[in-house]
Amino acid sequence: MDISIHSSFLPQNDPEAAIAFYRDTLGFEVRNDVGYGGKRWITIGPAGQGGPSIVLYPPEASPGITDDERRTIAEMMAKGTFGIVLLATHDLAGTFERLQARDADIVQEPTDQPYGVRDCAVRDPAGNMIRIQQLR
Repeated sequence: MDISIHSSFLPQNDPEAAIAFYRDTLGFEVRNDVGYGGKRWITIGPAGQGGPSIVLYPPEASPGITDDERRTIAEMMAKGTFGIVLLATHDLAGTFERLQARDADIVQEPTDQPYGVRDCAVRDPAGNMIRIQQLR
């Protein structure tokens, strides 16, 4: 089979804060920004690279969810337990310094993990956990 990863989804509850974080702090490019019904779906990815994207979406727009589920999603987003993405870099120390300089919500400084990777963790403005690991 010829299957590849095209996009993955992360929730966002503030489009402007999401764009500022992913574009200005992480250096991603905005590939698409679509508004519909007063909500926005923002497609981002590493600048200058094709391939997989992340779609930052308004979770309340998901079809078929109940008010209770919306509240649960909002609570999980606030705790950083709803959306998670794993990124990688050749320069974890430099990336972490940039995150600190831009006042990112640091969860964990670069650490050698017992499972064999060195990584750090931050939260985006919606509370999504972003782990960034050092490429070997």
